[in-house]
Amino acid sequence: MTQLKHYLETRKKLKAYEYVMWLMSWDAETEAPKKALEYRSKQLEVMAGEVYAIQSDKHYVQAIESLHEQLDTLDKDLQTEIKKEFRELRFIKKVPKDAYIAYQVLLSKSVPLWAEAKHKNDFKLFAPTLKEIVEYQRNLVKYLEEEHLKGYDLLLDMYEEGFTQKEYDFFFDTLKKELVDFVKEVTKDPKPLHPKLVNGPFDQDKQKVFSEYLLDVFFYDRERGLLKTSEHPFTSGVTSVDTRITTRYLEDNLASSIFSTIHEMGHGLYEMQNDPKYDDTYLHGGTSLGIHESQSRMYENMIGRSKAFWQVHYKKLQEVFAPQLDDVTLDDFMDYMNHSARTLIRVEADELTYALHIMVRYDIEKRLISGDIEVEDLPKIWNDTYEAYLGIRPSTDTEGVLQDIHWSGGSFGYFPTYALGSAYGAQIYDAMEKDIDVDQAIKNNNIQAINDWTKEHIHQYAQSKTPKEIMLIATKKPFDPMYYVNYLKGKYAK
Repeated sequence: MTQLKHYLETRKKLKAYEYVMWLMSWDAETEAPKKALEYRSKQLEVMAGEVYAIQSDKHYVQAIESLHEQLDTLDKDLQTEIKKEFRELRFIKKVPKDAYIAYQVLLSKSVPLWAEAKHKNDFKLFAPTLKEIVEYQRNLVKYLEEEHLKGYDLLLDMYEEGFTQKEYDFFFDTLKKELVDFVKEVTKDPKPLHPKLVNGPFDQDKQKVFSEYLLDVFFYDRERGLLKTSEHPFTSGVTSVDTRITTRYLEDNLASSIFSTIHEMGHGLYEMQNDPKYDDTYLHGGTSLGIHESQSRMYENMIGRSKAFWQVHYKKLQEVFAPQLDDVTLDDFMDYMNHSARTLIRVEADELTYALHIMVRYDIEKRLISGDIEVEDLPKIWNDTYEAYLGIRPSTDTEGVLQDIHWSGGSFGYFPTYALGSAYGAQIYDAMEKDIDVDQAIKNNNIQAINDWTKEHIHQYAQSKTPKEIMLIATKKPFDPMYYVNYLKGKYAK
């Protein structure tokens, strides 16, 4: 058997395992019964062991190594894939098998425990599990460190290749310099909002009706995806023909479900609009977390919060929530959807203050992975950092250190891509406006024209292009954070 044939046959098997394990994860986070947790974890342990055995099989490893030595004999997409897989071999070669499998089992239990701790406002309930996760992450960087990539830099690079603390420190320092004082000025005297929008309550069934309406507005293919609810909205998929999203419905916050749904659709459209030829390869998906986030933030904020969008769809919202919104004008609604205020919850933050929420997490993660602080310290440090960056202090663990799902899934180094993605999105949107009349497309209820542009310039390529290549294809320029700064200042100076 040739090395290429062995690689392709093994990849086919691993993709099948990936799909099954993904389905188990999706089920766990959406509708699996609570008492199934232990049984599901036992099955996942078996699956993780099987996957590890296949990935670490010497013949498969040799196939990847051999193909990596003869890249020039492969087509371009396969070259890109083999480069990625060769890089991933460091996990097989350097991370102990027992540690890897134990960690997969730990993660299978951690998300439900986090959700329970958040619901009960009890960090101590989740702290022991989080401590194990952090310990694994600290060990992971020791297993994998290289001369040029060590510590937290290694985790950052996993999510956005080429971005380390050096690049992120420069990026966040630019935002601090340009936006901190501007944020203080904009938020110092907030305009009163319509009490019906602020106070609610908003019936959850009606919110669901409107979220389902939005799926059609954005041409989200219901035959290749679906919408469920979860504690924390997310997008999940491993193929262009099965990409699923979740949202959540809060009776006291109408904006939450609307923009969670649109945000996750931005992610979902990216996955759905990958060229199907990548479905059975390791190139399906977004090229990086930052580029992925650029799509969700662009659809959510630059399209979903625009006046052009709501000039078309506000009547439908009034119809769904009649008579509750009958005397709430479009201008009232626009003020509500785009007001800026320093708040505690990242996923509910407005565009202007959002990056400050990410800086809190970036600062804490750096210190946590380095060992400068410990898990037990997190609630106080979280609260202190929020007070320092945003001038407000959480009063509970639920609205503080427990608000995000990411650490329960082991995603350290992920958060900074959110801010980076917003900055990518501003530059991409600027380029799109040069090619098509975006405002007119929105007013014509023709979001498909926008989807077509993003597919042509970004989505179709999946992971076959690097983030830097995608930015050059989409915008014809290297990444420049000042597009983001200028976009925010231009919008909120009004």
